[in-house]
Amino acid sequence: MSAAPFDLDRIGAGLPVAGAAGALRAALAGGAAVVQAPPGSGKTTLVPPLVAALLHERGDGPARVVVTQPRRVAARAAARRLAHLSGTRVGERVGHTVRGDRRAGPGTLVEFVTPGILLRRLLHDPGLPGTGAVVLDEVHERGLETDLLTGMLAELRQLREDLVLTAMSATVDAARFAGLLGGGEPAPVVDSPAVLHPLGLEWAPAPGRRTDGRGVTPAFLDHVARTAAAAHARALAAHPGTDALVFLPGAWEVAQVARRLRAHAPGTEVLELHGRTGAAEQDRATAGRAPGGPPRAVVSTALAESSLTVPGVRLVVDSGLAREPRRDAARGMTGLVTVAASRASAEQRAGRAARLGPGTAVRCYDERTWAGMPAHGTPEVAAADLTGAALLLACWGSPGGRGLALPDPLPPAVLAEAESVLRGLGAVDAGGRATAAGRALARVPADPRLARGLLDGTRLVGERAAAEVVAALADDHRAPDGDLARLLAGLRSGRDPGARRWAEETERLRRAAREARAAAGGSARERPAPAGGDPVPAELVPGAVLALAFPERIARRSGGTWQLASGTRAGLPEGSPLAGAEWLAVAEATRAAGRAAAGTGAVVRTAAALDRATAERCAEHLLTDTVRASFDGTRVTARRTRALGAIELSATPVPPPPGPAREAVRAAVAARGPGLLGWSEAADRLRRRLALLHDRLGPPWPEVSDAALTAALEQWLAPELDALAAGARGADLAEPLRRLLPWPEASRLEELAPERLAVPSGSRVRIDYPPADDPAGRPVVAVKLQECFGWAATPAVAAGRAPVLFHLLSPAGRPLAVTGDLASFWAGPYAQVRAEMRGRYPKHPWPEDPWTAPATARTTRPARRG
Repeated sequence: MSAAPFDLDRIGAGLPVAGAAGALRAALAGGAAVVQAPPGSGKTTLVPPLVAALLHERGDGPARVVVTQPRRVAARAAARRLAHLSGTRVGERVGHTVRGDRRAGPGTLVEFVTPGILLRRLLHDPGLPGTGAVVLDEVHERGLETDLLTGMLAELRQLREDLVLTAMSATVDAARFAGLLGGGEPAPVVDSPAVLHPLGLEWAPAPGRRTDGRGVTPAFLDHVARTAAAAHARALAAHPGTDALVFLPGAWEVAQVARRLRAHAPGTEVLELHGRTGAAEQDRATAGRAPGGPPRAVVSTALAESSLTVPGVRLVVDSGLAREPRRDAARGMTGLVTVAASRASAEQRAGRAARLGPGTAVRCYDERTWAGMPAHGTPEVAAADLTGAALLLACWGSPGGRGLALPDPLPPAVLAEAESVLRGLGAVDAGGRATAAGRALARVPADPRLARGLLDGTRLVGERAAAEVVAALADDHRAPDGDLARLLAGLRSGRDPGARRWAEETERLRRAAREARAAAGGSARERPAPAGGDPVPAELVPGAVLALAFPERIARRSGGTWQLASGTRAGLPEGSPLAGAEWLAVAEATRAAGRAAAGTGAVVRTAAALDRATAERCAEHLLTDTVRASFDGTRVTARRTRALGAIELSATPVPPPPGPAREAVRAAVAARGPGLLGWSEAADRLRRRLALLHDRLGPPWPEVSDAALTAALEQWLAPELDALAAGARGADLAEPLRRLLPWPEASRLEELAPERLAVPSGSRVRIDYPPADDPAGRPVVAVKLQECFGWAATPAVAAGRAPVLFHLLSPAGRPLAVTGDLASFWAGPYAQVRAEMRGRYPKHPWPEDPWTAPATARTTRPARRG
């Protein structure tokens, strides 16, 4: 057997994880293992060459070990360090492949890649020929792409028993991944504790708020810069040579604090480290201080938290903030938002100061804030847009992740929305399976919607123009005042700091577009490309590509806000140069409040001007031409409406067609209840009687509440609804209600719930039944007191189950007494009523004995004149 590919003793010298090398060798005998080791233990440096040595010993030939790193800068730094320790140059025995940068060759045994690179390799050739092992690093970060790789590789290993799988975690998530990778039983977990050095902890809270509605406050950034400068000065005085690492949530905050630090600490070399810094700047920040060089302060995002070591750091200053994706379900958009970091992240950040020796961590918040921070970060799958993931899974043959051993299932609602987007793109069929168009989109290393903007945009505005727009969006460049056209102008001129990276990304996307078109041939179109016509005006090219990518985000001005085709609204930033455009193509809108949001709850962050013709051309599938009828309770009206999604383009009154008219009448009555038609007095009285019978006697007497009547519209009201749809003006509901009467019980309606009650005077007085929505009330008879003389028994309706309540009235019709027991009234309260009323109404009888007096509705006879 040839010599071992790596000198493991040299590489592992001084690394805590080297003590677990034997255990890892034994664990990998079964083909899969999980390594759990804290940041700084050296697992990223030692485990990949150790796995390569095992493949070599197994006699698998030059099989490559592919190692995933969640971030490009970490992949490049890990490859550089391992190459240095192995005495070779990057690209020889050790290499890397990240977006826009590949340094690997036929002799490369260990290749560091980002998860997206490996995902696309799997889709291109699911067997991963030439790859003998995969090491998934930093699985505890729960990146969406790493989660997908876990399930896909576990499935691949069932077909390729020779494939070695290793997952590496810095936290207690190891057991979860051991179960996923092990197949029938959990894979072994190899634990490697780190060497702990003393760590001093200081609290330095800011006097004001860290964030507001617009993001991180300038005052807090000032506080972080001043705190970092002062802490670094103290550390240098005590331990010369100490370097500092400052954590901020995003690239913008990194730039702001770095600028302030240069002013506060002029003798310190201040470096920026984030995903948007160039490769040379990233290498400089991660290579360590040159001998004799000035002290350094590296201002970084979370990428230096666990997957990347910055040499020489003994001081960490932590803002306690992080940037995480959040889903705005109402607007169908996902964006990065600033949130409190998790306690697990804060501990990992602090631990960076004690990797090489005693260190200090300064937290720019207090202990109460610490206690309120979440224990762990949110897995990306729980908060991210799943459109790209859903397409990858569909191309893999597992729509929605069905059948895959994923760490967490994809959230059903967000997955359904993602699959709906993919169907709109023609990327998946009704069963969720990838189409030829979907496979073409998956070949483009970008979100499927941006891929659609690139491929269809190439046909509409040209390859370079489409690639330039997509490159600016895919690499998260910030548009000044939200204007994408201004951003592109700055990138083309070279004034923008990210111009070089953007130019490289543009060329990469152009190549990807050609490859996707070549691979798809002529069969990739599931939905027609934009219809031909005049060339798109130059000033509308960015908007056209955006509209192709996000047709549901085409927007038209409506007063001071913007109506999106998706149905939501958003405002523009104050002073935006886009304010004069009638039409926009929106790339991003985020939740916000204040004047900019104009009461919509959202502000457009990136957009480009558009016009109606281009909007209709790019979103032809959203165009509708429908006749919409409406009913206001008395008549049906209709309009022919042409719309682009939720944006109404035109509306013209037309005669209501029969079908839409019937639907409109039924929909209106169903939504607002039969009361929309108005209850006539006769209909209301009948409804009250039926409600009381249903309440006291139950079925088969029908329930006549609003909900019950609405549910049974076709049973009792269908002819009237059809008549209204045909042009009738109104409907009396009395006769339709009678259709609900049960037979043969209907013949007893007058007996059980009579409309009127015969009283001793001979009058027939109307019974007022309780309202239909309160049928438990008592029926009321309002009658003059004199008409009830001699009446002892209180009558009842509903087969005696609803006693009548009497309102006894004066001769003028005013209430004198309310009683449900006439006998008790005559025996008691009547005497007082008589004493008070006989002088006021002398022409009416007020006998001392109401039991024997004749009941009458008349006055007493006038006295004779003598």
